Amino acid sequence: MILVTGGLGYIGSHTCVALAQAGYRLIIVDNLCNSKPSVLGRIRELAPDATIEFRHADLRDRAALESVFAAHAIGAVVHFAGLKAVGESVEKPLLYWDNNVGGTIALLEAMQRHGVRRIVFSSSATVYGAPEYLPYREEHPLRPESPYGRTKLVIEQLLADQSGSDPDFRYTCLRYFNPIGAHPSGRIGEDPRGIPNNLFPYLTQVASGRLAKLRVFGNDYPTPDGTGVRDYIHVMDLAAGHVTALRYLEERERSITANLGTGSGLSVLQVVTAFARLIGREVPYEFVSRRAGDIAAFWADASLAARELGWRAELGLDDMCRDAWRWQTQNPDGYA
Repeated sequence: MILVTGGLGYIGSHTCVALAQAGYRLIIVDNLCNSKPSVLGRIRELAPDATIEFRHADLRDRAALESVFAAHAIGAVVHFAGLKAVGESVEKPLLYWDNNVGGTIALLEAMQRHGVRRIVFSSSATVYGAPEYLPYREEHPLRPESPYGRTKLVIEQLLADQSGSDPDFRYTCLRYFNPIGAHPSGRIGEDPRGIPNNLFPYLTQVASGRLAKLRVFGNDYPTPDGTGVRDYIHVMDLAAGHVTALRYLEERERSITANLGTGSGLSVLQVVTAFARLIGREVPYEFVSRRAGDIAAFWADASLAARELGWRAELGLDDMCRDAWRWQTQNPDGYA
């Protein structure tokens, strides 16, 4: 059985569907701080033949976590649970260190007690910081510029230290870039609480009339149109990357850290233009000040993932726009 932490979140839910459809039995642990209970039913609907159990718990609750490990024969962990907003992490650094790093330490302690020695970690391209060169390769210097990015880097270091102390412990750190889109069925997608921090849910909510105008954070970056450039990747490609990473740990006797991205960057305005073309009308937007912790541009060199994991991004921007819009139109108020 695979333990998936944060499995009802945006990326976690899509990965749970991919894992279940690949034949894995799942136990999902989620504290629901950034997700909703109804996601579980949607996951089960998309993988009707799979074994999918759920426990409402926070990783920092060591007693609850212990009961999960004691009750299930867990073979590996896929670790998503964590707070993820760059701007919020600048405002609330203690919360991010406690939740992200503290929760991971509790998880690793439980894994050690129960002899679980395989983990796929949801890391982030924010560990790189301002680029010395582009695209980012895995050996790029690591200088994250936000508390969020620093928590991700510290967790990567924790995993490396744990592997150094236990020769049988293996991990995969997946540094992924900017996931967008939704499951092609429209049954699961991104449903943030309050005003979205990420571009695409903001964009689709404006297009549907739920929000009045898209805020574009910064138009004075040293990029072709002044807006930030990112490596946008379809969430289903990202989910497939976690399945291949888990299989890598099952089949190979070594750890790996790899980028998951498309290998090319798109500006915010390029994405907005593509989305407007897809839906057949303009989306109102306004430029506002840059967000603390954001950088001008970054995208991935994903050749290591292709070479070692056998993974490549297969879906393009039109797929991302189409699937995100299908999710929004079928679920105008998000999950129930």
